[in-house]
Amino acid sequence: MKRSVTLASILIAVLVAGILAPASAQGVSLTVYSGRTRELVAPILEQFTKATGIAVRARYGETAELAATIMEEGANSPADVYVAQDAGALGALAFGGHLRRLPDAILQRVEPRFRSGDGLWVGISGRARVVVYNTRNLTTRDLPASIADFTTPRWRGRIGWAPTNGSFQAQVTAMRLLWGNERTRRWLLGIKANAPRVYRNNTAIVAAVGAGEIDVGFVNHYYLFQFLRERGTSFPARNYFFPGPDVGNLINVAGAGVVTTSRNIAAATRLVEFLLSADAQRYFANETFEYPLVVGVAAHPLLPPLGQIRTPAVDLNHLQALEETLRVLREAGIL
Repeated sequence: MKRSVTLASILIAVLVAGILAPASAQGVSLTVYSGRTRELVAPILEQFTKATGIAVRARYGETAELAATIMEEGANSPADVYVAQDAGALGALAFGGHLRRLPDAILQRVEPRFRSGDGLWVGISGRARVVVYNTRNLTTRDLPASIADFTTPRWRGRIGWAPTNGSFQAQVTAMRLLWGNERTRRWLLGIKANAPRVYRNNTAIVAAVGAGEIDVGFVNHYYLFQFLRERGTSFPARNYFFPGPDVGNLINVAGAGVVTTSRNIAAATRLVEFLLSADAQRYFANETFEYPLVVGVAAHPLLPPLGQIRTPAVDLNHLQALEETLRVLREAGIL
């Protein structure tokens, strides 16, 4: 009896493994809604198709916009997989019942703090919020111990931010969770009183810091390294991590989930699994300077180890509360 059970288990495993072998995957296709750019995602999707034979059609756009589209399309959505640049949008879709639970074997590749508590999405790469600073005008000794301290008058006219950027808004959401709405509103008004320069995105902020237009900016960590790769180590800007578990050190994730309306659940799940493969994780580490989230894949040597960053106690599952954040930003006159 024991032998027959073992044989049955082996047969099932073989059948499951063979469902989407490259030869049998011919004709199978997936539709991916990607809030990450074509330049970043397309090479990974091409590798997936080459490895599995599963064709991928990708629709690119803003993370929040594509999440809203899936919600509006409802049962008619053609999306199989949703790829987002932050946990907030993934949380919003999960809360609305638009994502399917992922297998434990996939979820367990990533630390619990970087995945959905309900198993509905998983982080595929990490991005730290940092302060980028001009090294000709400042040293780390000149920078405060908390992002809260940038409201002091000494920073007037020296700060750059991008209030419409999704990553910034996710950070403000984290502030609301830790500080409450009133303290967050006071911080926003304090920064506003310091006459910050407003930029369209993180790239523009890093460029402005390097050019000396501003001394500091609130950005994701990896944008600096794109400038260092293109312009060399003489580029006069570096990242600053706060010494304590400050909300300024928030670690957010890019992540993925299988949409409940997918007609190709096995193939969609396989794509999410592929995004957590060693090859894909090394791609994120070496090409985009993001943090790999799978144990055993090293971050780029220029980055401080993920475990050394003093992160705040924020549950990424709660970053979906964007509407309230937008309301606070509007009330403060930031948007």
